[in-house]
This record gives sequence, C-alpha cells and structure tokens, in this order.
Amino acid sequence: MMDAKNYVLEMARRSRAAALSLVRLSTSEKNAALLAVADSIVRARERIIAANADDVSEAKANGLKDAMVDRLTLTDARFQAMVDGVRHVATLPDPVGEQIWERNRPSGITIRRVRVPLGVIAVVFESRPNVFVDTAALCLKTGNAVILRGGHEALRTNVALADAVRSGLTAAGVPTDAVQLVGITDHSAVTELVRAVGLVDVAIPRGGERLIRAMCEAALVPVLKHYKGVCHIYVDGAADLDMALKIVDNAKVQRPGVCNAAECLLIDRGVADEFLPRVERWAAERGVTLHVEGREEIDWEREFLALEMNVGFVDGVADAVRHINGFGSHHSDAIVSSDEARAADFLRDVDSACVYHNASTRFTDGSEFGMGAEIGISTDKLHARGPMGLEELTTYKYKITGDGTVRQ
Repeated sequence: MMDAKNYVLEMARRSRAAALSLVRLSTSEKNAALLAVADSIVRARERIIAANADDVSEAKANGLKDAMVDRLTLTDARFQAMVDGVRHVATLPDPVGEQIWERNRPSGITIRRVRVPLGVIAVVFESRPNVFVDTAALCLKTGNAVILRGGHEALRTNVALADAVRSGLTAAGVPTDAVQLVGITDHSAVTELVRAVGLVDVAIPRGGERLIRAMCEAALVPVLKHYKGVCHIYVDGAADLDMALKIVDNAKVQRPGVCNAAECLLIDRGVADEFLPRVERWAAERGVTLHVEGREEIDWEREFLALEMNVGFVDGVADAVRHINGFGSHHSDAIVSSDEARAADFLRDVDSACVYHNASTRFTDGSEFGMGAEIGISTDKLHARGPMGLEELTTYKYKITGDGTVRQ
C-alpha cells in the first residue's frame, strides 16, 4: 500500500519548486501557457470523454444520486465551456505585480505594496471534473502552483484532464509540477495535504459541508471556505410584492442545488396576509415544498439544496437582521423593499459576505461579479470574503527602496 504521507509531501515539494519558477513568468508567458493548455485539452477530447463515460457508468452502477451523476457528467456543452473558460482566463487582467499603493516616507524610503502569488494551493473537490480545469487555469494565471484532489467517482476523468493540462504546460515550457493531481483516493492523502505546513500555503475545499468540516478539523494550513449557504430573502413591509415573488422564484427555483440559492423566506408580518397566499400558489405551481412557521417545527439552519424552503415571519428590518445573523451562514442575504432607509439598514447590519437590495442571491458568483471565474466562495473574514477570483489568489509583499538610507 502506498505511503500517503510520503506521496503527498513529495508532491508538495515539487509544487513548491514549481511555484518558485512560476513567479518569474510574465503575463504574456502565462497567457501563452493557458492557450496551450486549452489546445491540449481539445486534442485529448476523445480520451477525456471516454474516461468520463466510464466514471459515469460506474457511478450509476454504484447508486450515486442523480444530482451527483449530473455534476460528474461532461456533456459536449460542458466540455466546450471548460475549454472556453481556460481561454477566457487568458484574456483577464493579471493581478500579479499590481501596485496597490506607494508611500514616500520622511525617512527617505519608498514603500510599495505589490500583489504576489500565494504560492502553493491545495484544492479538494467533489464530482465536477470541470473544477479541475477551472482551478488549474486560475492558479496558472496568478502564478500559483496547485495540487488538486478530486473525488474517487471522477478519478478516470481527472487523470485524463491532468495529463492534458500537463501536456499543454510542457508545450509552453512551463514546469508540469505547476499542476498536480493526487492520484490516490485514500482519505489520509487529504489530511496530509492540509497538514503540509511550509509546503502548502492555503487549502480550498470545493464540496459539501461534511468534506469542508473534515478538512478544517484536520488542517494545519489556512483554509478558505464556506460551510453551507443558508441564504435568506426578506420581504419588507414596503416591498413591491410582484418584484418580491419574482426574486424569490429566481433565488429558489433557477438552480436549487447551489450554495447561493435561497433556503429561507422571511416575510414582514404587515404584508404576510397578502403575500403568503401568493407564495403558496407559486410554490404549488413550481413544485416547491414550504415549511411554514407556526404549522410545523422549523430547522432554521437547514440547507435544503432542493425545491424546499422555510418560511418565517418577522416584525420589521431589525427583527429580520436578528434572525439572519442568528441562523444564517453569512453567505448571501437579500431585502426586497421600496424604502431606501430600511434597505440601507439591512445592508449595513446583516453580517454576510454578500448582501442584496431588490436582487436575487443567485448573483453571488465570480462571473456575475465580473471576476471572469471563481475558485470558490468564502464566508471567512480574513484574506477573502465572497466569490474568490484572481485577486483573491494573491497576497502582497512590501517592496522598500532607499539610497543608503538607515533608520535614525
């Protein structure tokens, strides 16, 4: 049996060496590498699709849930979107080297704060093989080496994708160890990865709450994450109820299985008698199961990821804020109101990464935020919060220059 610890540590050492090379690449060199990777994936299409078909067949035979099988499946459209995504990342501004600010000090020194790569990033993800390629592209653009560990259900697909990506790197003259796949499915490999202090700079989980909590409990390196998305829509007493129903429909029904879908509807008691019947008719038409306060016991912290929704009643904005801060996941929460002052209070007081006024929570997404792509969403408060794009894959260093300057 393979020694998971030595396997992972050797991989991390190679990533560290690759990261030192990546930091020297110019933007044009990184963009050329991204285009080479995209071309390589296209050339390997037949092998990748065949590997994916084998993974999907086995997943179905093993009784994997339909939703998971769907995430695992690489359709023609998803394959093309994956390739287009890599090429799109090549067109995005490169944050590395950006000067955040400059200060000339009375001592005679000049201080510049400049964006630099994080270094080595470990990403653990489930089911969706496109995450492998998206993540590799984002990390390459920002000069980070990345170690990816996918779920066992997608191993064949991920191996084929890894081979294609690394072939593209070779063609571009970039170290292949810039992108590595953990090729063993032993769970201890994940533990070793998130404990590789000094070799791995940050870990990012992409999966369900169980995976994320297990990684955080084991980790000795920083973890950027969100546990779940218990997102709220609060319909204020001054809301346009037609608008409110439109937003609720989009936030719940468009893609119920994602983290930015609404899981709880809060209604101001002043409009509840008018709005709740409309919500109930909507739910019946759209196949949404409602769990209404006062009719059954409610688990306010539940993330359904399905066509189900909690419904509660509050007395104004302050009461809604107390409920959301108490039971929410600090992900994405919205107020529907025509009262600008009430909306301003809500946006100020709700302690979430993304807060909305008269808009659906479904916009919490890197592409919708103009980031081009995202590597994940964070509900933490240190380093990154909300959708994480290219800038969030950088940190900064201070570059200080003088002229024989010494401190007095």
